[in-house]
Amino acid sequence: MPSSRSPRAAWAALRRWPRLRWIAVTAATPVAALALGVPTDLIPNPLFSRSVPPVWWNYPVLVLSALLSAVVFATYVRPRSAPDGDDATGRSLGSVGAVLSFLAVGCPVCNKAALLLLGTSGALSYWAPLQPAVAVLSLVLLAEAALRRLSTESACPVPPAA
Repeated sequence: MPSSRSPRAAWAALRRWPRLRWIAVTAATPVAALALGVPTDLIPNPLFSRSVPPVWWNYPVLVLSALLSAVVFATYVRPRSAPDGDDATGRSLGSVGAVLSFLAVGCPVCNKAALLLLGTSGALSYWAPLQPAVAVLSLVLLAEAALRRLSTESACPVPPAA
């Protein structure tokens, strides 16, 4: 029998998702892509600009981050038959993963913290080479958040104590 946090349990939960959750994923994916892509100027716009052009891996990270964020978001959409409750499983991982995705794909010298701590040359010399690792970490955290949220959906709920 697979553990409750297994990918198999997560896939089983996805197969049982109601239409409302798939609608949420479909709607949230472009919103998440815009929220990540516009301020980092991966999606060209007149509001933001980059001092350093994007690199090839920024775009797959943008797409995967948007999709994983949307899946995590959709797990909070409760079917009508589900009991109300605040399940925080994976919430912190998803939040940290989303913030790290933003830092990973952003312009290295546009990151105010990196710029203040390291200066322009330090941001380019030290922060920019770390961004791919930060991107991988962000995707791992988002995937783990989705896995935890999905795999716990099939767990038997414990009724509240009277």
